[in-house]
Amino acid sequence: MSSFSSLFLILILTVALLPIALAEPGETIQALLKRLDSKRPSPSVQEAAAKAVLKRLLPGYVSSFEFKIVSKDVCGGKSCFLISNYSPLSKNGTEIVVKGTTAIEIASGLYWYLKYWCGAHVSWDKTGGIQIASISKPGSLPLLEDEGVTIQRPIPWNYYQNVVTSSYSYVWWDWKRWEKEIDWMALHGVNLPLAFTGQEAIWQKVFMDFNISKEDLNGFFGGPAFLAWARMGNLHGWGGPLSQNWLDQQLGLQKQILSRMLELGMTPVLPSFSGNIPATLKNIFPSANITRLGNWASVDADPRWCCTYLLDPSDPLFVEIGEAFIRRQVEEYGDVTDIYNCDTFNENTPPTNDPAYISSLGASVYKAMSKGDKDAVWLMQGWLFYADSVFWKPPQMKALLHSVPFGKMIVLDLFADVKPIWKYSSQFYDTPYVWCMLHNFGGNLEMYGNLDVISSGPVNARITKNSTMVGVGMCMEGIEHNPVVYELMSEMAFRSEKVQVLDWLKSYSHRRYGKAVHEVEAAWEILYHTIYNCTDGIQDHNTDFIVKFPDLDPSNTSSALPQAHLWYSTHKVINALRLFLNAGNNLAGSITYRYDLVDLTRQVLSKLANQVYSDAVTAFQQKNAKALNLHTQKFIQLIKDVDVLLASDDNFLLGTWLQSANMLAKNHHELRQYEWNARTQVTMWFDNTETKQSNLFDYANKFWSGLLEGYYLPRASTYFQYLIKSLQENESFKLEEWRREWISFSNKWQAGMEPYPVKAKGDALAISKALYKEYFGKKNRKI
Repeated sequence: MSSFSSLFLILILTVALLPIALAEPGETIQALLKRLDSKRPSPSVQEAAAKAVLKRLLPGYVSSFEFKIVSKDVCGGKSCFLISNYSPLSKNGTEIVVKGTTAIEIASGLYWYLKYWCGAHVSWDKTGGIQIASISKPGSLPLLEDEGVTIQRPIPWNYYQNVVTSSYSYVWWDWKRWEKEIDWMALHGVNLPLAFTGQEAIWQKVFMDFNISKEDLNGFFGGPAFLAWARMGNLHGWGGPLSQNWLDQQLGLQKQILSRMLELGMTPVLPSFSGNIPATLKNIFPSANITRLGNWASVDADPRWCCTYLLDPSDPLFVEIGEAFIRRQVEEYGDVTDIYNCDTFNENTPPTNDPAYISSLGASVYKAMSKGDKDAVWLMQGWLFYADSVFWKPPQMKALLHSVPFGKMIVLDLFADVKPIWKYSSQFYDTPYVWCMLHNFGGNLEMYGNLDVISSGPVNARITKNSTMVGVGMCMEGIEHNPVVYELMSEMAFRSEKVQVLDWLKSYSHRRYGKAVHEVEAAWEILYHTIYNCTDGIQDHNTDFIVKFPDLDPSNTSSALPQAHLWYSTHKVINALRLFLNAGNNLAGSITYRYDLVDLTRQVLSKLANQVYSDAVTAFQQKNAKALNLHTQKFIQLIKDVDVLLASDDNFLLGTWLQSANMLAKNHHELRQYEWNARTQVTMWFDNTETKQSNLFDYANKFWSGLLEGYYLPRASTYFQYLIKSLQENESFKLEEWRREWISFSNKWQAGMEPYPVKAKGDALAISKALYKEYFGKKNRKI
């Protein structure tokens, strides 16, 4: 499940960046970059695309800026942007000139100017909070020093997305939402994004050429909210089948996405073939070397959903299908890229650890790419080296990494912010890699991060002797959370030196809220040393019991109580919340302040709920009925209170997730299917047996108003009712009965169609103040 995610100042090291670039056969990274540059549209097209970003962001300032594409020769052969004053002031009102080697560089330069000269902020929230109140009116924009500023990319790429982000976050997006996201990407310097939308329509056409019918594919493609795992061969058919409406709509959307990415000078990363095939192919090609994969993520071994089929890379059919897929994409989209993603055995262990077999697998994967595109470069997530480190020892890693010509593979060090593989693999055994921040699993809403690592990790990796690092990347599984983390991480692609985080946070808070407020600055200093200083390396940092309820038999006192992951002092964070609340009168009109206030209050209350849950279970084990009732009532009330809090901000509503799914439906059947997909993904997968479930319950949990009141609250209430009844009747906790009722309720809720609010209600500041007083006032000091 957890498979799987920019401009620096001038870099002194250039030649030393890629020692492998001199190896043969293969090509240098510089040659690859030159070839990709040739695929970009004309300067006039890119300048117009950058101007369109400005118009959507600040429509009243279009004439205040002049944009111009310049040659890399201006920046010593590197990508860069240059910001300067327009002198003299033009008749049409031009004040600032931003030049760049691509439209991405221009957009990045624009945002750099807006941040550091105008105090503006473009937030990564679901509602896209934009703080522009401090920007001067057109005609009076702040001027730069006479020489202006030039910022250069010392390493080529700023990568974006994870192969599962498409399901956790993007699945229901229309073009309007995608356009907004691509603008965000452009402003933050992203130039190497995944482009996975619509690939099922391509696969349909490819497989039909191999005599597989549309009907045969009904059990192969997953439902809309589960496509990522169907693509990776983790499951098949679950949540499907896909209608032709869906396939056609997604293909059209992909063409819009690619067109905009290309206009802005991005290099999209397209998918390629990893061997995952429909079961029907076994019947059509009975002599083909096809094996069935094992069970994944403890999913019940139901053949309708699990254990997908893998075509062995040694079989000639592998290359034939892989080539056909690449060629079909080129036919549909044109010559838009040379970089293709493929992840072999993603959370599925290869049948043998023989390096020769692994090498042949890699060679076949690349051969399929290169036959479809002679200049193909394989971009691979390095997650498998972390997720199955027992299997992937140095001989196996080298076999895969060296199975293609040097320079033809780039590895995403997916979890470098916590478990950097580059450090113990000799820089991926001399293979180019991208330093990535994974940060988020399942799209969970948890305040979390390590700002010190983000501010220094990419720099340390880049300056390491014989570094093969060629980029930085953001590989979160889900988006629209922790905006401070992603603002800093995207900015690290602009910087060659470590960031002084405290100073940066002070500037960040000024920009984010539109003014300097002492209490907020003090609060952010606390958050920096607590919530955003997680150094313990634990992967699963979201274990809040409200949304990830323990499947626990409390009668078994020999087992330890579940412990939520907590890496900071809750008392200090409560103090940060108090400071945030004290600043409320100065910032009440700021939507970015409201978002942070709601999120911080939610964080504090969810940690309190964890303690209340533990107290309730302890009371049960001690047969203290009075204490059990007290803690039960408090836990239930906390869920209700947090739901009311979340309802006060548009970013925390279940209704918007469901509404976006429903808006893509073309008929009643699709309406019910999409709603079920949307509800199921954020609750419990494979829950179709009475008492047995996989590990995939609450994985993609969300703190959303509506989900707490409608799903988590009834579940918790039932559990505590069983506890109370067990104590009253002096019986052991009936785990199987509780589980049966939980799963039955979950199934019914997932099949429901009841509407949930899509607009916020209530005063977030007033609600947060009341909750703080209720739970942390003078009579309630203890958490």
